[in-house]
Amino acid sequence: MMKKITLLIMVGYLFIWYPTLAQNKLEIKTITDGTFSAQRMSGIIPIDGTDQYARIENDGTQIKTYSFKTGKETGVLFDATHTQGESVKRIDGYIMSPAGGKMLIQTNTKPIYRRSFTADYYIYTIASRKLERLSDGGPQQVPTWSPDGNLIAFVRDNNIHLIKLLYDNAESQVTKDGKFNEIINGIPDWVNEEEFSFNKSLCFNADGTMICWIKYDESAVKEYSLQYFQGMKPAKEQYATYPGVYSYKYPKAGEDNSKVTAWSFDVKSRQVKQLDIPIDADGYMPRILPTADPAKVLVYTMNRHQDALNIYQVNPRSTVSQLLIKESVPKYVKEDVLTGAIIGKSHLLLPSDRDGYMHLYVYTMNGTLERKIGDGNYDITGIYGYDEATGDVYYQAATLNAHDRQVYVSHKGGKSERLTQQEGWNAAIFSGDYKYFINTWSDKDHPYIYTVRDNHGKILSTPVDNKELTTKLNSYPVTKKEMFSFTTSEGVTLDGWMVKPANFDPNRKYPVILFQYSGPGSQQVVNSWNIGSMGNGALFDHYLAQEGFIVACVDGRGTGARGAEWEKCTYLALGNLEAKDQVETALWLGKQPFVDKENIGIWGWSYGGYCTLMSMSEGRSVFKAGVAVAPPTSYRFYDSIYTERFMRTPKENQRGYDDNPISRADKLHGTLLLCHGLADDNVHPQNTYEYTEALVQADKDFKMNVYTNSNHSIYGGNTRNHLLRQIAQFFKDNLK
Repeated sequence: MMKKITLLIMVGYLFIWYPTLAQNKLEIKTITDGTFSAQRMSGIIPIDGTDQYARIENDGTQIKTYSFKTGKETGVLFDATHTQGESVKRIDGYIMSPAGGKMLIQTNTKPIYRRSFTADYYIYTIASRKLERLSDGGPQQVPTWSPDGNLIAFVRDNNIHLIKLLYDNAESQVTKDGKFNEIINGIPDWVNEEEFSFNKSLCFNADGTMICWIKYDESAVKEYSLQYFQGMKPAKEQYATYPGVYSYKYPKAGEDNSKVTAWSFDVKSRQVKQLDIPIDADGYMPRILPTADPAKVLVYTMNRHQDALNIYQVNPRSTVSQLLIKESVPKYVKEDVLTGAIIGKSHLLLPSDRDGYMHLYVYTMNGTLERKIGDGNYDITGIYGYDEATGDVYYQAATLNAHDRQVYVSHKGGKSERLTQQEGWNAAIFSGDYKYFINTWSDKDHPYIYTVRDNHGKILSTPVDNKELTTKLNSYPVTKKEMFSFTTSEGVTLDGWMVKPANFDPNRKYPVILFQYSGPGSQQVVNSWNIGSMGNGALFDHYLAQEGFIVACVDGRGTGARGAEWEKCTYLALGNLEAKDQVETALWLGKQPFVDKENIGIWGWSYGGYCTLMSMSEGRSVFKAGVAVAPPTSYRFYDSIYTERFMRTPKENQRGYDDNPISRADKLHGTLLLCHGLADDNVHPQNTYEYTEALVQADKDFKMNVYTNSNHSIYGGNTRNHLLRQIAQFFKDNLK
């Protein structure tokens, strides 16, 4: 609890009461070690067609089922201490069979990139508790059940394998041409995984007689090599004396991509065929998905400019394809269209910003548009499901403002109903029968509250309220985040938030640290507990406020939830408008009576690091100090799919690519700290190395921290604590 000590001071004949707060101090170590982590309900997987969900228990040894309605335990699906046959120590994940009688148990998981990993999988029969290895040939990727639950396909070493459960788990190899850095079957290559947000490109057809997949021929893609050292967290003992190199295929902007084709395999005849799908020579296949019809799978294609998405229905036996839906919009099709689409038994739900805002379009499976959901100047930001029985569609939308989220249902007749009422950030997980949902609510000043509701929004129970965390935070200098808006010299209205010190004195002038990310479609100005430079209720920002800074954040042009025109206005010129808006923010802050305009800093990570550098070299000298963590410094160095979505190719847009931190190095104003992980497979260390050379030649001073064997997230052991301490100390030293 917060303790108050009251001081009685005699001034003449007046007695003035000054309450002072004897509070605990925030420490970076406790911010990064989970001391202030909110309680979450994680790992909830609804069971199809029921009001039950399953989850792995916190100790990682059991999978239990629970009732959505009551929250009470209803059964134990798996217990690692009570299996017949094989045994595992800990469960990392699981995949239920379609009928629910079996499970695939995942353990010994080893990450590859952001979404890909290998693991050891085991087949578990729930009734008999029999546990048996999926394969003895080594770890597997993306195991996939056939619809009847009698077959399992998986990928190992870039090849597809097949397990037949009715034939004593007999294993056969479907493809044999897979080879590292050359041919990949059934899983995407690095750039497709990273930028189209998926890790599996194989499926069965509806009756399980065919396996369909995408093949990636990356033999012509150029390699990038990361250097590894022994290190400690993570440690790689094989490089104790000599460093090692990891080389992988990474297509940079304008360079060769993988050549993609789609294939089918007849389980009975073992015949392999290439599917006849129209696609540009340099086009993409960002999805292959099953339908309820055995004669149809869906294959998505996109052109290299990514302004047209074609959805084909393909017969895996005849290989014939037919265009089902064509989505074509100005500038580019957002990634949300891929990640948010839902393929039902009778309908396909496709998000689209074709009318200027991200709304939802419901098609029949023959490609006929049946209805549109959303008709206002707001974005639909999440799709939770389609109830085949009623035609109801459940979704999330930013209807109140760009910083708020509410949960809705759209009924078949067209009427929409709001299921959540409290302003803030609402998200939902619906039961398999759509009769109940678990709602997660938070706002900028309150950690997550989980409520169980019926499908009309009525609250039935509150299983998690995070009161303990709220009470704990009351004894620390955690103040309310203040939201603000202002208009720039260009007439652009920008929104932001601000954290002030707990002992804020309006008559004093404070140094300011601006945090931002600024990337296309992103949001940092949100009414959510995920607010802040490191999330978690902006605790790192509160730490900086405790140390005497005001911390502010503004979402500039190009960020999300304000419609397509706002988001796509940075097209072909990434970093230009975003930097202007951060400079304008600093100028506006400098006019506030409580801000020391001579001591304003800026920092960001990834795209935020890029925008930090662009802002510090924009031409107007408003930033005294800045920190760029893992920054792209030229989009010629970044991957093809992401970069070309917003910039087209360097050949087509030389001017856009030429305006970057490297070309602006001689204009850099302010003291700079650069931080980069040496094993960053996403934003390569090349970006920082080339930028530092430009700074050297421009006679600009800078400081630099490198993190051995760290990827883009820079964590492991004491790493994150060290990184944040360097950032904080840098601003303490340079913003007087």
